[in-house]
Amino acid sequence: HEGLRDGVAIAIEDHYKPRFAGDSLPRNHTGTVVALADKLETLVGLFGIGQLPTGDKDPFALRRHALGILRILVEKNLPLALPDLVDAAFATFPEGMLADVPKAREALLHFVYERLVGYLRDLGYSAQEVEAATAVRIGGWGSMPKRLAAVRAFNALPEAASLAAANKRVGNILKKVEGELPTTVSPGLLQEAAEQALATAIDAVQPEADRLFEQHDYTGSLKALAALKAPVDAFFDDVMVNAEDPALRANRLALLGRLHAAMNRVADLSKLAS
Repeated sequence: HEGLRDGVAIAIEDHYKPRFAGDSLPRNHTGTVVALADKLETLVGLFGIGQLPTGDKDPFALRRHALGILRILVEKNLPLALPDLVDAAFATFPEGMLADVPKAREALLHFVYERLVGYLRDLGYSAQEVEAATAVRIGGWGSMPKRLAAVRAFNALPEAASLAAANKRVGNILKKVEGELPTTVSPGLLQEAAEQALATAIDAVQPEADRLFEQHDYTGSLKALAALKAPVDAFFDDVMVNAEDPALRANRLALLGRLHAAMNRVADLSKLAS
């Protein structure tokens, strides 16, 4: 009626979207940007003055705002990281207006993360699949559907259970390391046949897994790891990680660190261990 061009008129209507579960998303970039900004400003402002939802009471519809943000990020496959968006929203408020910004920021990120978990569960993914995918923060949430599909495909492989259990074991070993984790693997210190075989297998598998990962073929990247099952099993059967010799111990920990990093780029596979 006012003669505004369609791009503006549509954005004015769409910045409220999604208004309820199952509602459509903003149709153009302008509407998407304003919808995100509006919802972020509302969440940051209210969390910043301590007006958080409690129990069934959510007078400012903050749960709906959070769900709207994550739906836009996921379903539009936007390369935007939530922490960066939240920080940008906090920066728009005058200094001193909001109380205890670090605490409010942490609470808000946790709040939206909880909505993300519920949203993904509603899409039909199991608690284990969701936990594995959301444990790894890589860029924005737009990759989440593809990473969840990759986790499901990996979990169907015959090698999955053994590799997930091994991944959990490796993670527990690395958590107990005091000080900085060794990162350099010296081939000359690989004395046991099983550790030599594992190092060779990682060298063979990792480049292909990384190449597929960079191409966003997360399913292919995880499936490439299946070749590690036999050498990983043999390593834990035949090699004492915490050797008395400090150099050998550091080298084996570095090898496990390489294995852990290679296996957990798409998702935290230890979450799939029963």
